[in-house]
Amino acid sequence: MFAAAAVPAALMLAPVLGLVVLAFQGTGEIWRHLAAYVLPDALRQTAMLLSGTAAVAALAGIGAAWLVTSFDFPGRKWLEWALLLPLAMPTYIVAYAYADVLHPIGPVQTGLRMLLGIDEVRGLVFPDIRSMPGCILVMGFALYPYVYISTRAALLMQSAEAIEAARGLGASGSVLIRRVVLPIASPAIGVGLGLVMMEALADIGASEFLGVRTLTVAVYVTWTTRGSVEGAAQIALAILALTFVLLAVERAMARHRDQGAGERAPLRRSLTGAMAALATIGCTLPMAVGFAVPTLHLLVNAAIRIAEFGFPAQLGNWTWNSLRLATLATATTLCAGFLIAFCQRHLGSPASTLLLRVSALGYALPGTVLAVGLLGPMAWFDEAMAIALDHVGRIAVPALSGSAAALVLAYSLRFLAIPANTLESAYRSIPSTVDDAARGLGAPDRVLAGRIHLPLLSPAAAASALMVLIECMKELPATLLLRPLNVETLATAIYGEASRGTYEEGAVAALAIVAVGLIPVVILVRGFKLKADGRRRSRWRRDRAEA
Repeated sequence: MFAAAAVPAALMLAPVLGLVVLAFQGTGEIWRHLAAYVLPDALRQTAMLLSGTAAVAALAGIGAAWLVTSFDFPGRKWLEWALLLPLAMPTYIVAYAYADVLHPIGPVQTGLRMLLGIDEVRGLVFPDIRSMPGCILVMGFALYPYVYISTRAALLMQSAEAIEAARGLGASGSVLIRRVVLPIASPAIGVGLGLVMMEALADIGASEFLGVRTLTVAVYVTWTTRGSVEGAAQIALAILALTFVLLAVERAMARHRDQGAGERAPLRRSLTGAMAALATIGCTLPMAVGFAVPTLHLLVNAAIRIAEFGFPAQLGNWTWNSLRLATLATATTLCAGFLIAFCQRHLGSPASTLLLRVSALGYALPGTVLAVGLLGPMAWFDEAMAIALDHVGRIAVPALSGSAAALVLAYSLRFLAIPANTLESAYRSIPSTVDDAARGLGAPDRVLAGRIHLPLLSPAAAASALMVLIECMKELPATLLLRPLNVETLATAIYGEASRGTYEEGAVAALAIVAVGLIPVVILVRGFKLKADGRRRSRWRRDRAEA
């Protein structure tokens, strides 16, 4: 069993090794060209994008979490879960929608010119969304839920006595937030910001479309436009190093995440008048910018497109390709994750713990880095297969390179951490006496895993499978670089239409991805409500016991 679980972990290390080998195959001339003309600007723009996106996400996420956990105001119960909705919207779809909405002949600028009585298109000076500030705002409002979720959880878990004591000493407003709330919630905030920056670093669709040349975009351009795979690998090494730095920071913050937890959440204060209106607007704005506006724009464009021309002729093909590839990857990923989680449960040794840690590496790797790193190992495998088939007198064809199997492998490695960590956590709720009783009756490992553990883990397995399926359908960078010829998915179809400037043609496909992406948001909302109900029941029992 351990040997089988070690296979996906070994495959996880293959792209890292392949990336290093491929990078050092490049000539010194490539290194000098990249160092002189590509890396400095790409590093500068990447740093600006990550820091700016983190700042916007922090402002929106922390502010919204503080308001919904500390105050009562009109719409709070609805906004508490509605603030999660941008998670269903991939950043590249948000970018495409706003590029159309804020276009010089789009609805916003056209409406402003009509309102101001301006006839000329160039008569209105309007900030260009296709710029660094525009990209920062788009990505910040699309990714703030990562900060909101972790900060809200920390504020609900922290000691109410600390906040109430500070209020009793006269602290309020900005002083209370700066001196009490932020220090207690800072580990959770750091975790959320780490996730935001890793997502921003992995993005290729939004940043490229909005004119920001990050390291990830540089990898794609160097590979597809300049035809230099070695140069792309060398840039990918820089991304890999930056990813490890972000991952280390996120891990360090996560270790202190539970500090300051208390027995009950802070009591919410009721707001009235202007303050209540400001709180409602402050929580509505991030959700509206990150989800409502682009969704409404997609709905309008999709309705117009369907009314005039019907559904896109290739929509069924795009959807089938997306579901087929995502389903195959989900099945593969779930099996590998179960093996790793079972080994951790069965052995609990440093070796099994290492397998679990290695499995999380793929989720931290941007899709472009993973795709470039897989080129070498896939070529080595195809060469080995060709030699083996040649010995038996058969003609060899590439088994991985340029095939659907390559994309399924990339998806599986990219999202292996989801089922591995989910199932490992679910295993903790199964008493060890279950295993002892099964082994006492002579059950071998395969019976213990398949007939006892798997039925008990089925809810967690189903949830993780759903998450993997949806992530695979939304994945753009790895799909762009590894897909077989003439194979389009929903994500690549949207990217192609946006690249041609025909945004409305991809609106129906974009809505399909958003609709699928809403499923995990519903699951999160359900989890939020169940936890809230659990806290209320615990508080009711405690109050009755005290009475």
